[in-house]
Amino acid sequence: MRFVQHHAILIFIPSVAQYTFCDMQVVSVAGIIRAMGEAYRTRLKRVCTTVECALFARLNSPQKIQDYLDTLPINFEIHGETYMSPRRTIAEQTAHCLEGALVAAAAFAYHGKAPLLLDFQTTHDDEDHVVAPFEIHGYWGAVSKTNHAILRYRDPVYRSIRELALSYFHEYFNESGKKTLRTFSKPFDLSRYAPDQWVCARDDLYWLVEALDASRHFPVVPAKNVRALRSVSKIEIESMRHTEWKQPHKFILEDT
Repeated sequence: MRFVQHHAILIFIPSVAQYTFCDMQVVSVAGIIRAMGEAYRTRLKRVCTTVECALFARLNSPQKIQDYLDTLPINFEIHGETYMSPRRTIAEQTAHCLEGALVAAAAFAYHGKAPLLLDFQTTHDDEDHVVAPFEIHGYWGAVSKTNHAILRYRDPVYRSIRELALSYFHEYFNESGKKTLRTFSKPFDLSRYAPDQWVCARDDLYWLVEALDASRHFPVVPAKNVRALRSVSKIEIESMRHTEWKQPHKFILEDT
């Protein structure tokens, strides 16, 4: 970590940025953030292949990123649990929520934006979900890879990360109708890691999942209100059963 001091103002700059400023130069926070994004973008482009760069260059908006992820079949992890890097996901042409969020984060980083993850943690009888949040003109949205009609893309209309996270609450339930979302993470900034650690890695990113799980999370439901939660309606449960991609028949037989 480094700190640049200008008179009585102390500005924190993460280690990903390597800059030198004159003592009398006025440095805006927005300018620093833009410079950091450009520096990380340069580092990312150095480690990506020509094909990867061409893909990320086309994915120059949240809408285009989501459209691309929607073309990828869901990763049913037929041969075991995976946490693939964007490079592997692009090569394999399949993704689950975390892998899709990582591709989205890499695309954002390629265009000088912050590569962020937002983690949703649930009760023990449901599965966590991860999205890639983005901010436009002070409002937050999210890119999301899912196989269901729920927990999908969010337009940038939310004034805070908490507002964005809460927009998923009523869609987050299990087969019994129980609402299961309990916590959401602080935006997890992937620019703390070198691009080759997570964008181009060959091995599964177990270390990253552990870091995301261990990061700071905030409660969604006040503890004293948990018992006041209403189960979802039958029609809502039925809507969850509509999937975009069907499980391979062989996988269904092996799983029963």
